[in-house]
Amino acid sequence: MNLQSNDFELFELPVAFALDRPQLDERWKALQREVHPDRHAAADAQTQRQAMQWSVRINEAYQRLKDPLQRASYLCELHGAPIQAENNTSMPAVFLMQQMEWREALESAVSASAVEDLADDVAAVRRRMLAELEHLADEQRDWVATAGQVRALMFVERFAKDVDGRLEQLGQ
Repeated sequence: MNLQSNDFELFELPVAFALDRPQLDERWKALQREVHPDRHAAADAQTQRQAMQWSVRINEAYQRLKDPLQRASYLCELHGAPIQAENNTSMPAVFLMQQMEWREALESAVSASAVEDLADDVAAVRRRMLAELEHLADEQRDWVATAGQVRALMFVERFAKDVDGRLEQLGQ
Protein backbone atom coordinates (compact mmCIF):
# COMPACT_ATOMS: atom_id res chain seq x y z
CA MET A 1 0.00 0.00 0.00
CA ASN A 2 1.09 3.52 -0.75
CA LEU A 3 -0.20 6.63 1.01
CA GLN A 4 -0.01 8.44 -2.34
CA SER A 5 -2.34 5.99 -4.12
CA ASN A 6 -5.67 7.37 -5.20
CA ASP A 7 -8.72 6.14 -3.31
CA PHE A 8 -9.69 3.66 -6.01
CA GLU A 9 -6.21 2.14 -6.09
CA LEU A 10 -6.17 1.96 -2.31
CA PHE A 11 -9.41 -0.02 -2.32
CA GLU A 12 -8.46 -2.02 -5.44
CA LEU A 13 -11.52 -0.75 -7.30
CA PRO A 14 -11.91 0.40 -10.89
CA VAL A 15 -11.77 4.17 -11.31
CA ALA A 16 -15.48 4.66 -11.99
CA PHE A 17 -18.58 6.27 -10.55
CA ALA A 18 -20.48 2.99 -10.32
CA LEU A 19 -19.02 0.77 -7.66
CA ASP A 20 -19.78 -2.41 -5.82
CA ARG A 21 -20.70 -1.12 -2.36
CA PRO A 22 -20.36 -4.51 -0.59
CA GLN A 23 -16.90 -4.87 -2.14
CA LEU A 24 -15.97 -1.37 -0.93
CA ASP A 25 -17.25 -2.15 2.59
CA GLU A 26 -15.41 -5.48 2.72
CA ARG A 27 -12.15 -3.96 1.52
CA TRP A 28 -12.49 -1.16 4.11
CA LYS A 29 -12.88 -3.73 6.88
CA ALA A 30 -9.88 -5.70 5.63
CA LEU A 31 -7.70 -2.60 5.41
CA GLN A 32 -8.75 -1.45 8.87
CA ARG A 33 -8.00 -4.86 10.34
CA GLU A 34 -4.54 -4.62 8.85
CA VAL A 35 -3.61 -1.11 9.97
CA HIS A 36 -5.84 -0.26 12.93
CA PRO A 37 -3.78 1.53 15.60
CA ASP A 38 -4.95 -0.88 18.33
CA ARG A 39 -3.27 -3.69 16.43
CA HIS A 40 0.03 -1.84 16.74
CA ALA A 41 -0.32 -0.66 20.35
CA ALA A 42 2.75 -2.59 21.47
CA ALA A 43 4.90 -1.39 18.58
CA ASP A 44 7.39 1.48 18.62
CA ALA A 45 6.21 5.09 18.31
CA GLN A 46 7.00 5.36 14.60
CA THR A 47 4.99 2.24 13.76
CA GLN A 48 2.09 3.51 15.86
CA ARG A 49 2.23 6.87 14.08
CA GLN A 50 2.26 5.15 10.68
CA ALA A 51 -0.68 2.97 11.68
CA MET A 52 -2.60 6.08 12.70
CA GLN A 53 -1.77 7.79 9.38
CA TRP A 54 -2.93 4.75 7.45
CA SER A 55 -6.10 4.44 9.47
CA VAL A 56 -6.97 8.10 8.85
CA ARG A 57 -6.13 7.81 5.13
CA ILE A 58 -8.26 4.68 4.74
CA ASN A 59 -11.22 6.21 6.59
CA GLU A 60 -11.06 9.42 4.52
CA ALA A 61 -10.95 7.44 1.28
CA TYR A 62 -13.82 5.22 2.42
CA GLN A 63 -16.01 8.22 3.30
CA ARG A 64 -15.25 9.80 -0.07
CA LEU A 65 -15.95 6.66 -2.09
CA LYS A 66 -19.12 5.57 -0.32
CA ASP A 67 -20.89 8.91 -0.88
CA PRO A 68 -22.00 9.29 -4.53
CA LEU A 69 -21.57 13.06 -4.60
CA GLN A 70 -18.13 12.99 -2.99
CA ARG A 71 -17.09 10.10 -5.25
CA ALA A 72 -18.18 12.02 -8.36
CA SER A 73 -16.37 15.16 -7.17
CA TYR A 74 -13.25 13.11 -6.55
CA LEU A 75 -13.45 11.55 -10.02
CA CYS A 76 -13.76 15.00 -11.58
CA GLU A 77 -10.69 16.17 -9.68
CA LEU A 78 -8.73 13.07 -10.72
CA HIS A 79 -9.58 13.85 -14.35
CA GLY A 80 -8.70 17.54 -14.23
CA ALA A 81 -12.21 18.99 -13.89
CA PRO A 82 -12.48 20.28 -10.31
CA ILE A 83 -15.98 21.13 -9.11
CA GLN A 84 -15.19 24.72 -8.03
CA ALA A 85 -18.62 25.04 -6.42
CA GLU A 86 -17.65 28.30 -4.70
CA ASN A 87 -16.63 29.97 -7.98
CA ASN A 88 -18.93 28.37 -10.54
CA THR A 89 -22.60 28.52 -9.61
CA SER A 90 -24.00 28.91 -13.12
CA MET A 91 -26.90 26.58 -13.80
CA PRO A 92 -29.31 26.13 -16.69
CA ALA A 93 -32.40 28.35 -16.46
CA VAL A 94 -34.73 25.33 -16.34
CA PHE A 95 -32.87 23.98 -13.32
CA LEU A 96 -32.97 27.34 -11.56
CA MET A 97 -36.71 27.65 -12.22
CA GLN A 98 -37.26 24.22 -10.67
CA GLN A 99 -35.26 25.28 -7.62
CA MET A 100 -37.37 28.42 -7.24
CA GLU A 101 -40.60 26.43 -7.60
CA TRP A 102 -39.43 23.97 -4.96
CA ARG A 103 -38.49 26.80 -2.59
CA GLU A 104 -41.89 28.41 -3.05
CA ALA A 105 -43.64 25.08 -2.53
CA LEU A 106 -41.67 24.48 0.67
CA GLU A 107 -42.42 27.95 2.00
CA SER A 108 -46.13 27.64 1.29
CA ALA A 109 -46.53 24.04 2.51
CA VAL A 110 -48.61 23.96 5.67
CA SER A 111 -49.12 20.22 6.05
CA ALA A 112 -46.71 17.36 6.54
CA SER A 113 -48.31 15.59 3.60
CA ALA A 114 -47.48 18.51 1.27
CA VAL A 115 -43.87 18.51 2.46
CA GLU A 116 -43.68 14.71 2.09
CA ASP A 117 -44.93 15.03 -1.50
CA LEU A 118 -42.21 17.58 -2.13
CA ALA A 119 -39.64 15.25 -0.53
CA ASP A 120 -40.77 12.45 -2.85
CA ASP A 121 -40.40 14.75 -5.86
CA VAL A 122 -36.92 15.82 -4.79
CA ALA A 123 -35.90 12.18 -4.19
CA ALA A 124 -37.09 11.19 -7.68
CA VAL A 125 -35.13 14.05 -9.27
CA ARG A 126 -32.08 13.08 -7.22
CA ARG A 127 -32.28 9.47 -8.45
CA ARG A 128 -32.52 10.64 -12.08
CA MET A 129 -29.61 13.01 -11.60
CA LEU A 130 -27.46 10.27 -10.07
CA ALA A 131 -28.24 8.00 -13.02
CA GLU A 132 -27.24 10.81 -15.38
CA LEU A 133 -24.09 11.36 -13.35
CA GLU A 134 -23.14 7.70 -13.80
CA HIS A 135 -23.80 7.98 -17.54
CA LEU A 136 -21.69 11.14 -17.88
CA ALA A 137 -18.80 9.75 -15.82
CA ASP A 138 -18.65 6.08 -16.74
CA GLU A 139 -19.98 6.01 -20.29
CA GLN A 140 -19.27 9.42 -21.80
CA ARG A 141 -16.30 10.20 -19.57
CA ASP A 142 -17.23 13.87 -19.95
CA TRP A 143 -15.65 15.33 -16.84
CA VAL A 144 -16.71 18.92 -17.46
CA ALA A 145 -20.36 17.86 -17.80
CA THR A 146 -19.95 15.55 -14.80
CA ALA A 147 -18.65 18.47 -12.73
CA GLY A 148 -21.69 20.53 -13.76
CA GLN A 149 -23.98 17.68 -12.75
CA VAL A 150 -22.21 17.44 -9.39
CA ARG A 151 -22.76 21.16 -8.78
CA ALA A 152 -26.45 20.78 -9.64
CA LEU A 153 -26.76 17.79 -7.32
CA MET A 154 -25.20 19.84 -4.55
CA PHE A 155 -28.14 22.25 -4.86
CA VAL A 156 -30.62 19.35 -4.77
CA GLU A 157 -28.91 17.79 -1.73
CA ARG A 158 -29.00 21.10 0.12
CA PHE A 159 -32.68 21.54 -0.67
CA ALA A 160 -33.44 17.95 0.40
CA LYS A 161 -31.92 18.79 3.80
CA ASP A 162 -34.16 21.85 4.02
CA VAL A 163 -37.19 19.66 3.26
CA ASP A 164 -36.12 17.19 5.96
CA GLY A 165 -35.74 20.08 8.40
CA ARG A 166 -39.23 21.27 7.58
CA LEU A 167 -40.61 17.77 8.16
CA GLU A 168 -38.93 17.74 11.56
CA GLN A 169 -40.55 21.09 12.38
CA LEU A 170 -43.94 19.64 11.49
CA GLY A 171 -43.29 16.70 13.79
CA GLN A 172 -42.75 14.00 11.17
